[in-house]
Amino acid sequence: MNLFQLGQQYQELADRTDLDPTLLADTLDSIDDTWTEKVNNIAKWIESLDADVDFLTKKKRSISDELTYRKNLRANLMTYLTSAIDDRELKEVHTDDYILKPRNYKQRTVIDDEDKIPTEYRNYEKYQGMFDVDKSAVYKALKDGENVPGAHLKPNRKVTIR
Repeated sequence: MNLFQLGQQYQELADRTDLDPTLLADTLDSIDDTWTEKVNNIAKWIESLDADVDFLTKKKRSISDELTYRKNLRANLMTYLTSAIDDRELKEVHTDDYILKPRNYKQRTVIDDEDKIPTEYRNYEKYQGMFDVDKSAVYKALKDGENVPGAHLKPNRKVTIR
């Protein structure tokens, strides 16, 4: 007998997906087993669920790590491709399958040091007493040529792939 092998009635109950706490308790109460058999099967079921939770937690972490890896790899490839096309000073590249065009997107606001950001670019109400840098106000000021200590604009150039 498997460590997590449940009795037939308990297995049928474990396979259901419509169990709310009241229905679960009523159904468990209606199973005609000795008290020790019932407790033993419920303990097996709990251990089986613990194993499922551990497996799913590891799988979720693995999927999250893979997603992060692929996003970073995509960003690195896009940077490389944009740089390669820009280095050759090309406006458009035609391949057998794609048309690649580098273009400028809205510049990114980079906050180098939050402590140096002047108070007029902070939003104190957002976090009830804690400050939050208003990046859109910083962007507008930098775009208008003003100097904002602790921040700068970073070019955002990418390739469109068609």
